Amino acid sequence: MLKITPDPPETDDLYARVNATPRKPSHTFVVAPDLDTETLLVHACESLASASVMTSDFAALLEGTQRSTMLGIAQIIMLSELAVNQALDNLDPQQ
Repeated sequence: MLKITPDPPETDDLYARVNATPRKPSHTFVVAPDLDTETLLVHACESLASASVMTSDFAALLEGTQRSTMLGIAQIIMLSELAVNQALDNLDPQQ
């Protein structure tokens, strides 16, 4: 008997095909490759702090599920900021 619908691709094969394609990053915005880890983390921390304020301010203008979604995004940003701050502390534990 002929099967009408095809079987889905094997997950491993699909994963291998996606990863086999080389990644070509955009050169529109480039981070200077000679920046040290601490400088990169400081800039990431400042960006996350700004994003946290923006999402909190924006959430205050929303209602219902949209507000809940924005507050969830704000929480993810806050958790990311905490992780970056801990990474900075790990780099320079004397402070």
